Amino acid sequence: MSTPNRPAPPPLPPVPPVSGPGSPQEVPPLPGSFPVDPSTLPESIRAEIEAPDPVAIDTASAELKDGQNRCPKCGATDIRHKLGSDVLVCLYCRNEWVGARVEEEFGLGEGLDQLRGTIIASGARDIEADVAALRTFKCTGCGAEVTVNTENAMTARCHWCRHVFGVNEQIPNGAVPDAVLPFHIKKDDAVARIRQFVDKRRMFALKEFKEQFTPENVVGVYLPYMIVDGNASASVAGKGEILTRTYTRGTDKNKKTYYDADIYRVERAVDFTVDDLPLESSRERGNLDTNANTQNIINTILPFDTKNAVKWNASYLSGFTSEKRDTDVEQLRPRLEDQLLSIARAQVEGSVRRYDRGVRWEQESLDVHGTRWVSMYLPVWLYSYHQPGKNGGMLHYIAVNGRTGETMGSVPVQHWKLLLAALTVGTILEGVALAIIWAGA
Repeated sequence: MSTPNRPAPPPLPPVPPVSGPGSPQEVPPLPGSFPVDPSTLPESIRAEIEAPDPVAIDTASAELKDGQNRCPKCGATDIRHKLGSDVLVCLYCRNEWVGARVEEEFGLGEGLDQLRGTIIASGARDIEADVAALRTFKCTGCGAEVTVNTENAMTARCHWCRHVFGVNEQIPNGAVPDAVLPFHIKKDDAVARIRQFVDKRRMFALKEFKEQFTPENVVGVYLPYMIVDGNASASVAGKGEILTRTYTRGTDKNKKTYYDADIYRVERAVDFTVDDLPLESSRERGNLDTNANTQNIINTILPFDTKNAVKWNASYLSGFTSEKRDTDVEQLRPRLEDQLLSIARAQVEGSVRRYDRGVRWEQESLDVHGTRWVSMYLPVWLYSYHQPGKNGGMLHYIAVNGRTGETMGSVPVQHWKLLLAALTVGTILEGVALAIIWAGA
C-alpha cells in the first residue's frame, strides 16, 4: 500500500534565548500588572498618583562650599556678625556687608496663589540617617585638616594658621538650612528682659528658683523651623443658632433661664494663601508635653520677621549654639494641615456673626493645592530651670525673641502662696460687698 505525498510541515519559529531562571520568558505576567487607567481609580487615589513630584529649589551657596567665607574686599576668613544688625564684619580690614535676602534671591514671596504641588528648597530636603555629623575641610592656607562636629558647632578655626571654617555645604543631615534670621537683641538686653519678667512674679516664685536664678546664663540659640507658603481651599459645615427669646421659669433658688433659638444649616467655602507660616522642625522642641516642660512658651514669642532672613552663611552662628532639624516635610504635613484648617475657620468667622448663639462646625474639608518649604534658623534667647519632682520634674523656660525682644516664660511658684492670696482677695471682696450692703441699708 503506497503512502500519498504530503507537504512538509512549516518550520518552527526560533526559540528565543533564555537568560536563566526567573527570566521574562519563563515568568508569566502577574494579574493586575498591566497599566491602570487613572480615570478608573477613586478620586483620592487618582489625585495622589497624578500629583507632580516635589520640585527642588537650589539655595546652596556655591562660593561657600569649601568651608571658607571670605571677605569680599581682602579675602580674610575671620568674619563676625555685627549684633543688632544683619551685617557681617571682617575682623581684618573692618569691611562690612550684608548677606542677600533669601526671599528676594529666590523669589519666595511671589506667586502664592499659583502654587501647585510640593516645592522644597534644597536645605529642606529629606534627612539621610547615614550622613555623618563630622565634616572635614582641608585648609587652603597651610594644608591642615579642620574638623567641625555639626552636632554642637557650625564653625571652627584652624589651629595652625587661624583660618576660620564654616559648614556651608547643604549636607542632608538637617544641620544646614536654606536661610538664617540673625540676632538683633544683644545678650545684655535679653538678660534685662528676663530679669524684669521674673521680678514681676518674684512674690509667688519658688524659693529655690529665686536662690538659683542667674539670668546671665541665658543662651542664644538658633532653633530650626520650616517656613511654609501655601495655597489652599477649605469648606466647613455645621449648625448656627440665632437667639429669639430669653425667659426664666421657677421661683427663688429654683429659677432657671431658658433660651429659644432658630437653628440653621451653615456652610462656608474659602480659598486662601499663607505666607511664611513657621513650623518647628525639631522633635524635641515640638514636644509640647505640659506635664514635663514649658516649651509651648516659645510659640508665644512669635512672630519673627522672616521676610528679612538672609541666605545661609555659617558666620552668623559664631558665638551662638544651634539645634539641628530632625523632621522632614511629610512628617510635618499633618501639623501644617491642622494649622491651615484653623486659618480657614478664622477666615469665615466674619461671615457668621449674625449667629449670635454661635456656630458649631461639624464637617471640615481641606484641599491643599500647593506648598513651598524653606528651612530656616530663627534666633531665640533661652533661660531654663529644672524643677525637681516626680516623673522627672518640670523644665521651665523663659524665652526672648532674638529680633523683637518679645519675652514670655514660666516661673515655678509656691502654690500655698497663691492659695493664700486667693483666699485673701476673696475675703476682701466679701468684706467690700457687705460694706456696700450695710451702706445701702
